Amino acid sequence: MDGLHKSAGCFVAVVGPSGAGKDTIMNGARAALKNDARFHFVRRVITRPQMPGNEDHDSLDTEAFEQAVRDGAFTLHWQAHGLSYGLPISLDAEIARGRVVIANISRRVLEDVRRLYPSRLILVITARPEVLAERLAARGRETREEIVRRLEREVHFNDSHGDVVTIDNSGAAELSISAFIEQLMKLGVQQE
Repeated sequence: MDGLHKSAGCFVAVVGPSGAGKDTIMNGARAALKNDARFHFVRRVITRPQMPGNEDHDSLDTEAFEQAVRDGAFTLHWQAHGLSYGLPISLDAEIARGRVVIANISRRVLEDVRRLYPSRLILVITARPEVLAERLAARGRETREEIVRRLEREVHFNDSHGDVVTIDNSGAAELSISAFIEQLMKLGVQQE
């Protein structure tokens, strides 16, 4: 992750707490924009097998992931919740072509995004705490105590760079998807 990428395109980092609906919003936007070549949604690589109900991603075991890191296969990579995540280096070619590249990332790599991509937008997807708690409970992956601890780790995103837009997804997903697409369209117009 050395150096600064300069290009006509733009990197859109999608971040937010678990249960905020990031995948739902991204999937809705991806479907709506599937025929618009200005936009490219990045497929993450994760050290987790494909399972119904999880995001569509490429899977690697831990050893293969570590080798991919050593080989320079990722432009960004991080660990969270006992898993490794990576974004393929190929997204840089998409940005160089002038495309708006959208990826779900961890807040842990936001400063790397800011360092690497001068043309960027950070879209924070969030929801009210009671909505997050309800959604996390419905997943059935965590105990009530684990959910409470997760919600206590509320994060505020640094907007001193003027690159953060927040979308509250506490209500109807369709409204949030529209707001998300609206932000992407502003970038897409700038890239033409």
